[in-house]
Amino acid sequence: MRALYDVPAPAKLNLFLHITGRRPDGYHLLQSAFMLIDWHDTLHFERRDNGQLSREDLGEQKLPADDLVLRAARALQQESGTALGAHIQIEKRIPAEAGMGGGSSDAASCLLALNRLWRLGLPLARLERIGLALGADVPFFLRGRNAWVEGIGEQITPLALPAARFAVVKPPAGLATKGIFGHPGLKRDSDTAIISGFAANPFGFGTNVLEPVARELCPDVGRALEWLGSQGLHGRMTGSGSAVFALLQPGETVAEAPEAWRVRVCGNLDVHPLVGWAPSDDSSVGG
Repeated sequence: MRALYDVPAPAKLNLFLHITGRRPDGYHLLQSAFMLIDWHDTLHFERRDNGQLSREDLGEQKLPADDLVLRAARALQQESGTALGAHIQIEKRIPAEAGMGGGSSDAASCLLALNRLWRLGLPLARLERIGLALGADVPFFLRGRNAWVEGIGEQITPLALPAARFAVVKPPAGLATKGIFGHPGLKRDSDTAIISGFAANPFGFGTNVLEPVARELCPDVGRALEWLGSQGLHGRMTGSGSAVFALLQPGETVAEAPEAWRVRVCGNLDVHPLVGWAPSDDSSVGG
């Protein structure tokens, strides 16, 4: 089936992650720096005129029947009222349950691609409202720039980061975000950080406060960090794990991955490959 659009969906790393409190509705208030990296999924889209939506997994990693991509496509149909549909093929490369935002990134790329494929012309603000209902990280990927993120993920301030390389390690075991955020031992009272403090040391600032709980729930997280440490690298976990990463100095490399682990050297991205795909002004909305 011919794909009219072939679009990337890059992963992200959390350079740090603090929890500063909790809302009455139970949502945690976060501070983090999200950085795009060149580890990505690829989504292929073909328009259907009968309104049907379908998804096909092209790789070994299989997604749930009602994954975020189909939910994003369905939500965009409902928001826009379009009678069009699509067949979506996914080459899944970003590991699941890794804290790298793969599902959210796929959903964002789906919204951006279908907004074009269906000629909807919906502005970025409307796509973000749809995205936030799908997941807290989706608006970040829609904005398409490295960012200082606060609130529950909806307060996004663009960041400029120097080019750098990272060793990213995904051990075999994964972690469910819900289990970590519901853990009684989770630290929820981090001091409020400021961007200027982060900017002075962007790749060594703060901590990931989810890491101690993650190590308790998933010993593979600790093993991966120890493996990085054995090579003289200072690692930390990204998001809710179980992937970890470490900054590499120029010319520095990492050893061959232990069996069943995924180890990849990644560079950071200045912007998302699809940045600017949605209009930023509400007056640009099409019919």
